Amino acid sequence: MSLLQDHKRVVVKIGSNVIASHGKGLHETRMEAISAEIASAILNAKQRSEFLLVSSGAILCGIEKLGWSHKAKTLPIKQAAASVGQSHLIWTYERLFSQHQINVAQILLTKEDIANRKRFLNARNTLMTLLAHKVLPIINENDTVTTKEIQFGDNDALAGQVALLVDASLLIILSDVDGLFTGDPRVDKTAQLIPVVDAVTAKIEKVAGNRGQAGGTGGMASKVATAKSVALFGVTTVIINGTTPGALTRLFQGKPTGTIFLPHANKRSSKRHWIADGLKTKGTLTLDAGATEAILKKGKSLLPAGVTSVEGIFREGDAVACQSPTGAIIAKGLTHYNASDIVKIRGAQSSQIEAILGYKLADEVIHRDNLVLCNAS
Repeated sequence: MSLLQDHKRVVVKIGSNVIASHGKGLHETRMEAISAEIASAILNAKQRSEFLLVSSGAILCGIEKLGWSHKAKTLPIKQAAASVGQSHLIWTYERLFSQHQINVAQILLTKEDIANRKRFLNARNTLMTLLAHKVLPIINENDTVTTKEIQFGDNDALAGQVALLVDASLLIILSDVDGLFTGDPRVDKTAQLIPVVDAVTAKIEKVAGNRGQAGGTGGMASKVATAKSVALFGVTTVIINGTTPGALTRLFQGKPTGTIFLPHANKRSSKRHWIADGLKTKGTLTLDAGATEAILKKGKSLLPAGVTSVEGIFREGDAVACQSPTGAIIAKGLTHYNASDIVKIRGAQSSQIEAILGYKLADEVIHRDNLVLCNAS
């Protein structure tokens, strides 16, 4: 049975080490094979699947095009290499997919595009419109303008964000290994492939370690972290070897390939995804024991009576972290009140808010609909 009968919208992330290398630039033969497999799936009338690509490789391609023998280490050097390499990368994809009569579109994103609700929706609308018109979006981080503060960190994280952005149900990560192993297969010949991961536990995260080849920014740990994150939103993740000819086709045919990470049974909404993973917190609220228990065990809103202290400078509508009396971050949410006003009403009853502030926006500091638990299982 075809895997794609159950997944109508698919994000495929292609790692740098799959399609590029230092000194050689792009592996166009490998890109051609991967493009052909994806094109075959797109054009399969029975499946009617929609695909989006998140492709690394621009920096390595740029280094080769510029004739640099050294690796890109500083941010300006990486940005210069990316600006040169990105155009060649997208041109190569355009040429390869045009052989199958598939149009492609280049999309460059930063973390800011996800954190800002208006830009989040605009990016989503653009991608959905492209899919509706049978255009294949090819996405990369906008390396030429990103700084540390607005970087996704690696394209594994970006691919996870894209999957959630367009409500995809399947994320396929093409790596240069066959999947997640019990050890590093490059050095441990006894390491065994883990075919199925029901849930990403501390043990699985320890197995993933920090393994990865130079050239890419995301090792196995980042791939597992992405799988764990998107599983909360009902997304299945599969890690397969993109350097193995036919691996994608075998996966599409439903044959056991790589490591599959199963989705969480109770998935979060798109809004909760945006709050949990798209927004940077502007401050921290410390809660008393009662409020901590009400949020963690009873699914309650955060009332001013449960706030004991406030850190940071933030406005109403900003994302803030909520921590327990012991300092553990338990939740993240959108606040109804700014920092200075919460300082005034902390510890007070909701009925006292208007008397203290002279106005009242809501009974809650954070409504439960705008509150997401951290490390929810």
